[in-house]
Amino acid sequence: MGEVVSIETERPTSGLGRRTGKVTLKTTDMEAVFDIGSKMVESIIKERIAAGDIIRIDKSTGTVERLGRSSMRNRGYDAVSGSTNEIPCPSGEIEQHIEIVDTVALHEIDAINSRAQGYLTVFSGDTGEIKSEVREAVDKKINEWREQERARIVPGVLFIDEVHVLDLECFAFLNRAMEGEFAPIIVMATNKDFANIRGTSFRSAHGIPVDLLDRALIVRTNPYGPEEVYEILSIRARAEGVQIEEETLQGLCRIQGTTGSLRYAMQLITVSDVIRSRTNATTVNKEHLQKAYGLFMDVDRMRKSLVADASKFISY
Repeated sequence: MGEVVSIETERPTSGLGRRTGKVTLKTTDMEAVFDIGSKMVESIIKERIAAGDIIRIDKSTGTVERLGRSSMRNRGYDAVSGSTNEIPCPSGEIEQHIEIVDTVALHEIDAINSRAQGYLTVFSGDTGEIKSEVREAVDKKINEWREQERARIVPGVLFIDEVHVLDLECFAFLNRAMEGEFAPIIVMATNKDFANIRGTSFRSAHGIPVDLLDRALIVRTNPYGPEEVYEILSIRARAEGVQIEEETLQGLCRIQGTTGSLRYAMQLITVSDVIRSRTNATTVNKEHLQKAYGLFMDVDRMRKSLVADASKFISY
């Protein structure tokens, strides 16, 4: 890494063949000349490298990265854009060893090695069935890298919502997977209290087998308090870009307390804002909320309406 002093490129006299050249780099402590091949010449031309630029050259890949413009360069006659990044000339050795860390999922490595054009499947998502031989070969290579301290495995996080819909075979697989050395952190969520395990007649807490519950740490949750409900509705209003009055926001909190549905209260924010726009008002007030509440029912009012007007509906 250093400041470019000069760039010289050469092409065969026949006009055919690859271009080669030399680049002179300097730091505050030294200056050196490097021979560059055709790939680096193409990278320099592509990046529009010129004298006075601070660049980094990766010798292993042949890529050239432009870091910015040297602040020590005389810019009296230079025309540069306002977005040009001025950085000081580097110090020390020109040739440096830099550690580059890439984060990649094991599944992506499996997909790349699963077929000849496997790298395309990482972007398309069409990985198909990955053979066990490929996974074993990748695992073997990863273990070699770990022993050489070239790689480190970081367990991920697997979130499973509505976990009660899984059947017994899925739970058995999770039991085995959780015992693995590199098992991810598994977070499961459900709104069931007691339910039959899917596909069986066994009844269990949350519809989850007891042996899996024994391996889990169960997080206790509590209902939202008035202050938390107020804060959630305020955040939702800001996210929707709705200007709402304080009295109206308090009314939404009371509606949530009456109906017990936070989703219904949040949906009324959008509806009230639509009503507000039709009246050319600047903020959502109490009248807008009352009209929205009268137009759209919550679950409890809908249930009472069905019972009261049962004779007016068609039943079979």
